[in-house]
Amino acid sequence: MPYSKVQFRPGIYREGTAYSAENGWFDCNLIRFREGRVEKFGGWQKLTDSTYLGTARALHNWISLSGNKYLGIGTHLKYYIKDGTAFADVTPIRKTTTNAATFAATDGSSTVTVTDASHGAVNGDFVTFSDAVSLGGNVTAAVLNQEYQIDLVTGTNTYTITAKDTSGSTVTANASDSGNGGSATDAAYQINTGLDVYVQSTGWSVGTWGASGWGSATSLGGNNQLRLWTHDNFGENLIMNTRGGGIYRWLENNGTGTRAVQLSDIAGANLVPTVGLQVITSEVDRHLIVLGADPIEGSARSGVLDPMLVAFSDQENELDFEPQITNTAGSVRLSSGSSIVGGVKSRQEVVIFTDTSVYSMQFVGAPLTFALNLINEASGLIGPKAAITSSGGVFFMGYGNFYLYNGTVQELPCSVHNYVFGDLNTGQAYKIQAFTNSEHNEVGWFYPSSSSDEIDRYVIYNTQQQVWYYGQLTRTVWLDSGVESFPQATNGGYLYQHEIGFDNDGSAMTNVFVESADFDIGDGDRFTQISALIPDIKFLQDDNSGTVNVVTKVRNFPGDSLTTDSTSEVSSTTQKVNLRARGRQAVVRFESNDDATNDGNLSIGWRLGDTRMDVKTDGRR
Repeated sequence: MPYSKVQFRPGIYREGTAYSAENGWFDCNLIRFREGRVEKFGGWQKLTDSTYLGTARALHNWISLSGNKYLGIGTHLKYYIKDGTAFADVTPIRKTTTNAATFAATDGSSTVTVTDASHGAVNGDFVTFSDAVSLGGNVTAAVLNQEYQIDLVTGTNTYTITAKDTSGSTVTANASDSGNGGSATDAAYQINTGLDVYVQSTGWSVGTWGASGWGSATSLGGNNQLRLWTHDNFGENLIMNTRGGGIYRWLENNGTGTRAVQLSDIAGANLVPTVGLQVITSEVDRHLIVLGADPIEGSARSGVLDPMLVAFSDQENELDFEPQITNTAGSVRLSSGSSIVGGVKSRQEVVIFTDTSVYSMQFVGAPLTFALNLINEASGLIGPKAAITSSGGVFFMGYGNFYLYNGTVQELPCSVHNYVFGDLNTGQAYKIQAFTNSEHNEVGWFYPSSSSDEIDRYVIYNTQQQVWYYGQLTRTVWLDSGVESFPQATNGGYLYQHEIGFDNDGSAMTNVFVESADFDIGDGDRFTQISALIPDIKFLQDDNSGTVNVVTKVRNFPGDSLTTDSTSEVSSTTQKVNLRARGRQAVVRFESNDDATNDGNLSIGWRLGDTRMDVKTDGRR
């Protein structure tokens, strides 16, 4: 039998069996489809060796009027603004006590007990001491007068820290450390830290989706729940919000050496919400919008979050939220659902998602300012970060499907639906991060699989080719190119640039592959023999270097396990590969062989063309 092209449908199909997906691709990792052809993912590298504290789950780029580029980074411990290569800590201060904190150390221990009446701190909070004096021994003034993370809150007025020197090394007290730090110690407490895990028994979303009690106001303060930040620039300044907590503003003119401050505490603030679920700046009309604000009661805000209330400021004034005839401030309470989950800006509208519904918020001018229209009541958002705006509309992940909103809500047909939703940790769904990679026409979601409490997988929908693919990669948040030339993403305290080369931050990108579904001759009633293969692989390096392994596997019946018959290394000069694969059903797999010989052969990129195989029937039936 002559050679014949082996052409597989683009995209991954996992809705049936490997046999029923014949002539398609069935499994993959770290690949994408370009013009219907399989291509290896672009690589990534650290943008800077500087690190930040906590798990980042929010990124926002903007440019000041003077042309300075900034990147806001919200973690479960702090909020940073990247200016140049450094991460400046601009976390707001919650409380400052004056001449109030005292210390007690024990000989031979590094644990120091701090007494400060009604400190309001929780485990993991950060506090900075100043004007303390030496305890008399190793615990000097320099040791005390710096920032500490609280180890353990032992009471309303006490907590413990671990003494350290200015380099971060642990300091052990001795017998001379009998003082209390003097009577002039000040303590500046940063806002309470949040959790790095979603706790289903606290806050909004108590219990299972839609169950009794879901949405009840149980201890929603932002510090006893997964810490999620939202942020948006208002002019060149930055507005940020901890979900369920306070709303803050950072002034660009003051520089990254200053901290953000509570918006409602700023001079001139008028009935500004004190808590919220999310902040958004409307594009054209320039209102600050707070989703899930606390309502006005009498002449003040109640301080109690209403999860369905949408409040908006006066136009061009983020400090004035008092509804008056002479301004455009106001509020609207949504009716469909029990809590606002999230919202995104789209073309001349803000799309708001509750747990059950989708709303469109559009600026209409006086006297209403905004019109909120219910679009759909059967497609809620699975997590606050699970929706993203792209050129084709707003894509979002619901409780059991993917959707597109572009004026109406439509369910996206998904060829990997069961693969994703059947292996999803719904208990950590609030960690899901929607993302776009506009250069490659991709919309995707990073999500935690059922065996993980943290994001460990992604799924991608290619909007141009309308195909799906997936893989394993931990990125807790992603920001598409725009202000910066490359997409940015976070993991493990580092900020990465993506789509640079084909490496994993200077190391080989491993476990890159695409594997076909089973194929056979006729209806599988005869044995198949593959005796040779002519590869068609384009290597993407300038010198056309690199190798790819071509693996053939076989089995006789759909229920059998696959057996690897041959593995052949293919380079740009390989003309033909001789094989001896035999079975009723066959599978072909292409996988990277980056630096397999440890010779420094990295940055291997490749794209598949039309592979030809010598496939013929064999004698045995």
